[in-house]
Amino acid sequence: MITAPQLRAARSLLGIDQRRLAELSGLSVPTIQRMEASGSIIRGNVDSLMKLIAALEVAGIELIGEGAVSQGGGRGVRLKAGFDPAKTSEADGNEAEPGGSLP
Repeated sequence: MITAPQLRAARSLLGIDQRRLAELSGLSVPTIQRMEASGSIIRGNVDSLMKLIAALEVAGIELIGEGAVSQGGGRGVRLKAGFDPAKTSEADGNEAEPGGSLP
């Protein structure tokens, strides 16, 4: 299982755009765009999700599930349990851009 925020973060960590991720995964750019625009958990064709996850793993991304411990070591980031980024942007009247940061 992968969430849209995880996908955007993974792509950002790799420094690649949607087009490059589409090439690496064998998916179309519109498919990647739809996945990234999902509200939370990405829904879709199982084959497409498997291609996406495999491409990210080959590229060096370790997807960490909710409450799971990273076994791979290395550096990383994760959201704190129960944190809602939308509430942060609402509190100060700013909206975080995908892949960006709050001022």
